[in-house]
Amino acid sequence: MERGGTISRDLLESVRDKIRQGLLPQWVFSDPDIYREELHKIFYRTWQFLGHESEIPQPGDFVTRWMVYDPVLLLRDTDGQVQAYLNSCTHRGSPLCVEDGGNKKTFTCPYHGWTFNTKGELIGVIAGNKVYGEEFDRSEWALRKIPRLEMVHGMIFGCLDPQAPPLLEFLGDLKWYWDILLGRTDHGVEVRGVPHRWVIRTNWKISSDNFGGDPYHTAMTHRSAVELGIAPKDPLYGSYGYQVVLDRGHGFIISTAPPGLQMPPYQGLPEVLWPEFERNLLPAQRSVFQKAVVMVGTCFPNLSWVSPMHGTGGPDEPLTTFINFRVWRPLAANRIEVWSWLMVDKDAPEDFKEASYRSYIGSFGPAGTLEQDDCEIWTRVVESSRGFMAQNKDVNYNNVLNYLMGLDRVKPVDDWPGPGVAYPTCFLDAISRSFYEHWAEMLLA
Repeated sequence: MERGGTISRDLLESVRDKIRQGLLPQWVFSDPDIYREELHKIFYRTWQFLGHESEIPQPGDFVTRWMVYDPVLLLRDTDGQVQAYLNSCTHRGSPLCVEDGGNKKTFTCPYHGWTFNTKGELIGVIAGNKVYGEEFDRSEWALRKIPRLEMVHGMIFGCLDPQAPPLLEFLGDLKWYWDILLGRTDHGVEVRGVPHRWVIRTNWKISSDNFGGDPYHTAMTHRSAVELGIAPKDPLYGSYGYQVVLDRGHGFIISTAPPGLQMPPYQGLPEVLWPEFERNLLPAQRSVFQKAVVMVGTCFPNLSWVSPMHGTGGPDEPLTTFINFRVWRPLAANRIEVWSWLMVDKDAPEDFKEASYRSYIGSFGPAGTLEQDDCEIWTRVVESSRGFMAQNKDVNYNNVLNYLMGLDRVKPVDDWPGPGVAYPTCFLDAISRSFYEHWAEMLLA
């Protein structure tokens, strides 16, 4: 990868200073030099989500994934341990495995036939002794491991920087809220189906910011849902609840019901699970979870989630909830590949799991109504950010976008039961400002 170098430190410091004022220069959405800096200073150094352990439950199970441009072979070895290797043969660099997933005891390179086992060991070389000699040491040519691999609640993360802080330190207080999403039941969550993938011509920051801190867009972007009667007509409907600003650019939003509207507790999850919530969550976590209608957010830099209460409750559309995690994989300054997982509680009844999957497909799946709304807008933002005016980097030129909502006006709540700084509304740019400030600090590090 070519490094950047044309973005001066003075310019980056001016960007950071503007962010602190609630302003974001528009050129950061499509500038190729900024993109190259992001690859080296952000994506090389931060933990990236690879998959969930329920996708590889048995020895020999594997899936192929990406860490931006690094192909990854994620598997469970013969001892039952999760391993992650660079999916590239150590002979000539060909992708070792081209399948999305499956079960194998060995992996044979399609180029020259070198064969590796699930522990990454080179165990077969075609005509090895004849072409390399008996002194050839196969142990020197094992698969290359991803430098760091750690898990939390079955979520598997990798990091390319050997010196990165541990995963739990990187997550910080976000772990407290992930306990509500992923650790509320005795056996945790599982992936339903396979992750969907699609490409959008947008910038990864736009989608991360949208999920992480922008419920304000719902009233207009998803206007079709209102007109179809799927979403309430109240333009402030998405504002009720709390924005929680966390460290390291992470953010968590808890949307609640409008005043006077009674909603089922625990997002309408089956009552058979409620005793498990009592066992696995702290009282403070249950108090947050009990009144949640939608939980949405972003783990910096590019892992987002949405967990909505969905459905009318009638026989044709039963009330469900699901957890949708997605990675915004950067492909270029103006292009991403979305990886989207549907997760449900393992202990939930089977009919509820299936109804949740159907709800996800219709709303946030690749062809879902809400997904199409977002993709169209995100594409337009990048299209309008590529011209001479939007790309003007003159610090004296007023080429900035508005991230002022709530700045110095909305004060944090004093009695929030969880960690982080919580604000009493979801219509706020507090998380977005924190996200971009951390982004700028990493580019300056």
